[in-house]
Amino acid sequence: MSRQIFALRMSLSGLRPTIWRRVLVPGGYTLDRVHRVVQHTMGWRDCHLHSFEIDGVQYGEPDPDGELSVHDELDVRLDAAVGKGSRFHYTYDFGDWWEHDLVVEDAFAADPDERYPTCLDGERAGPPEDVGGPQGYLLLLAAWSDADHPEHRAMREWVGPGFDPEAFDPGRVSTLLRRLC
Repeated sequence: MSRQIFALRMSLSGLRPTIWRRVLVPGGYTLDRVHRVVQHTMGWRDCHLHSFEIDGVQYGEPDPDGELSVHDELDVRLDAAVGKGSRFHYTYDFGDWWEHDLVVEDAFAADPDERYPTCLDGERAGPPEDVGGPQGYLLLLAAWSDADHPEHRAMREWVGPGFDPEAFDPGRVSTLLRRLC
């Protein structure tokens, strides 16, 4: 495992205000592990297909039928594919089409007293699974915040009482990342 740590900023495209995260990830992580980091930082459950695009090359889970041409994400380490200043993309749920812009803000030697990955910062809760992509999420937020909206009650019941679109706790996310990645 690489002793290099990458500081990644992940921003979800198509939403204002932006939902973003800043995480520290071992450079030796393969892209499938980076996928898990994104999933946990957004609060998603890995229910859908995903892919990475780095320098025009697609990476993901190979299609057993051979219909989708992607390179196996298990074969590619983060530190072999990107470096400080690199920008790449991650797409999750090809129906909802959640696009993330990922930027390697820094690369540095691992602190032997730290545990990785870790979430340093971020803003706003990740959208619920199967909400309908950016447009569906904007509709949910409109109904959520307006008690007179015809879908207000239904949307609040659908997402559940614990959902707060403005909430984000990097400490809780770091705990999850350390357990699950």
